[in-house]
Amino acid sequence: MVRKTKSGREPKPGQPVSLRILGEYLDLSPATISLVLNDAPGVRAIPQETRDRVKTAAAKFDYRPSFYARSLRKRQTFSIGVLVPELSDSYSAQVLTGVEESLIEEGYFYLTASHRRKPDLIEEYPRMLMERSVEGFILIDTVLQHRFKIPAVAVAGHREIPGITNVVLDQRRAAELTLRHLYQLGHRRIAFMRGGSHSSDAADRWDCLKELAKEFGIAVQPELTVQLKLLVSTPELGYGPACELLNRKVTFTALVCYDDIAAIGAIRAFRDHGRRVPEDISVVGFDDIQSAAFHNPSITTIRQPLHQMGTIAARALLQRVRGEAAVPHMLPVLPELVIRESTCPPSEKLMRGRRN
Repeated sequence: MVRKTKSGREPKPGQPVSLRILGEYLDLSPATISLVLNDAPGVRAIPQETRDRVKTAAAKFDYRPSFYARSLRKRQTFSIGVLVPELSDSYSAQVLTGVEESLIEEGYFYLTASHRRKPDLIEEYPRMLMERSVEGFILIDTVLQHRFKIPAVAVAGHREIPGITNVVLDQRRAAELTLRHLYQLGHRRIAFMRGGSHSSDAADRWDCLKELAKEFGIAVQPELTVQLKLLVSTPELGYGPACELLNRKVTFTALVCYDDIAAIGAIRAFRDHGRRVPEDISVVGFDDIQSAAFHNPSITTIRQPLHQMGTIAARALLQRVRGEAAVPHMLPVLPELVIRESTCPPSEKLMRGRRN
């Protein structure tokens, strides 16, 4: 298989470099070069000097193996489909960094599609990605209705759908951390901002908040509850609901927001109405997106380890694609309370006014 060690004529400038061209230059068979560059079984039978020559020549001429040939040989495309609500929102971006790092380490490429929470696109994009022969799906904050023909992992998935592994935050623990913090500060009249049905975490998070509020003796009152309605990933999400609370002319000393983006919008609404945060109203967010720590005031929030969740999702998916190990249906992740400037004990003036 291995012939002479003398190098031949170099490829012409601009000429695509193939295994055959490298073989002619090195006076080696294309099979030998392929064994070396793919570190295939049997490569140790090739002298180290020859292996070094092959790698030096491949680097010199910037040789890149054919993706299609590799795919046909291994019957894999080494590509994954990723679905997100929006590429621009901080939640998806932070999860994607973990997904990307893990896939790159394993030699996988990924194709991303943003469905903007439109049901028709959530149905259509997976079909389009499967037509491009992706080997699996990672779905970020995407409400699913059915299983897929290939392995899938859902970040913030809650439905028990056959063939889908869910990476989920412990929402009960998150609710406990939120309400215990506010309760210990002295808050009892707490307003709540519910997520919309388009968000995969919304129902579970709301159920856990109600359950824990009952344990703490905190009344969840209809007049102190608002619902997110807009399908946006900007502070406008929380601005309108916060204004709605204020327009009801009800007393509350704290607001639990659905996420940090909504919290930023709510803080702006309170300021526009002459209310101070946290002196008049404490605000708690959720997610700990990158801007939460730099907002004024910085936002007290529940930290989801979003990068870690992306890493867990990618690793679990590749395990399933390769059939390396059984992956549990549910992969839980623990939250963390991050206390910053947007919460403090309720104002004595407000408390006296309420008692009077």
